[in-house]
Amino acid sequence: MATFARMRGAARVAAVVAACGMTLAAVYTLHAVTGQARVLATGGFDNANASRTLVALGTGPQCAGYGGLPQGWGTDDKAGMVHLSGGDFVLGSRHGYPDERPAGAGRTRVAGFWIDQTEVTNAQFAAFVKTTGYVTDAERQHGAAVFHSPTQAELSARPLAWWTWVRDASWRHPEGPASDLRGRDNHPVTLVTQRDALAYAQWLGRDLPTEAEWEYAGKAGHEDATLDTAPRDLAGNPSANYWQGNFPLMNSNEDGHIGRSPVGCYAASDYKLFDMIGNAWEWTRDVYTGEHQGHSNGDTAAVAPADRLHGAAGHTPMVIKGGSFLCSSDYCVRYRASSREQQEADLPASHIGFRTVLRDKG
Repeated sequence: MATFARMRGAARVAAVVAACGMTLAAVYTLHAVTGQARVLATGGFDNANASRTLVALGTGPQCAGYGGLPQGWGTDDKAGMVHLSGGDFVLGSRHGYPDERPAGAGRTRVAGFWIDQTEVTNAQFAAFVKTTGYVTDAERQHGAAVFHSPTQAELSARPLAWWTWVRDASWRHPEGPASDLRGRDNHPVTLVTQRDALAYAQWLGRDLPTEAEWEYAGKAGHEDATLDTAPRDLAGNPSANYWQGNFPLMNSNEDGHIGRSPVGCYAASDYKLFDMIGNAWEWTRDVYTGEHQGHSNGDTAAVAPADRLHGAAGHTPMVIKGGSFLCSSDYCVRYRASSREQQEADLPASHIGFRTVLRDKG
């Protein structure tokens, strides 16, 4: 058993199958929980992906060279997606914030669905806007909440000094009207609201994930204690784009990125998904309920003008998942699949993007 505990992923499954005589249909992965291996029900990345071309990402050079549009874009209705068969998992964590605690018996079941391998990129969103003429909420509101690393003087002058409402900032102009997307087609689209994300998803005949679907995908079949630790690989290097250093004054750049990065710069999960942790928070369909934690990176609504244009449900807090480039070990600590945060449905911010799902019929 000690030998199996040191193995990971498919190699671990194969070793146990060989030793115990199990069929591959009976297991899909193993997990170390308090030092013991555990067999879970069938689910996750499956044979529906066998004939599909996966996005070739996972290293710095690959993500830097990616144009932002997956192979088959415009001809394949599932371009850039992988299929996950349904299964059950623990929704939440007993080691994080109070609003993450599992409910009831602690296990939740989801049906099968397709999900984007990466966060939706600027290139993909641009194609949607070009085709439909869609105008985002940030463009309607003539601004968005934008992060900057403040000086000590700024921190002393006002709370949440790292957030500023920037006039005419939008997905096209991430830092304000003087900025643009040149060289950033492969970055996650941000400064989009839940309505914007849903409009894009529906254009493709898709949807946003529920919180449960997102977390099922984000945990990628794991239930061990590493889910509640900072994302690092076996060599101890950061395996996601999050904040290393003293937030918000000093980012050591240990992960190789200051601010948002291109999608897919780090290794994929066991479900072949990129950036489920870090880079940009991701919208879900779900209204935020349960114990309401204070915003871990500061409530972006605090800097929004009181007279900004609101939709009918604009103030509704929605669940966002996955953490962002702003999550640090000394402030946010939400670089975990179980973490959840609330964001006003129509408040665009520079640390929030999304990915889409396509649910199995029936």
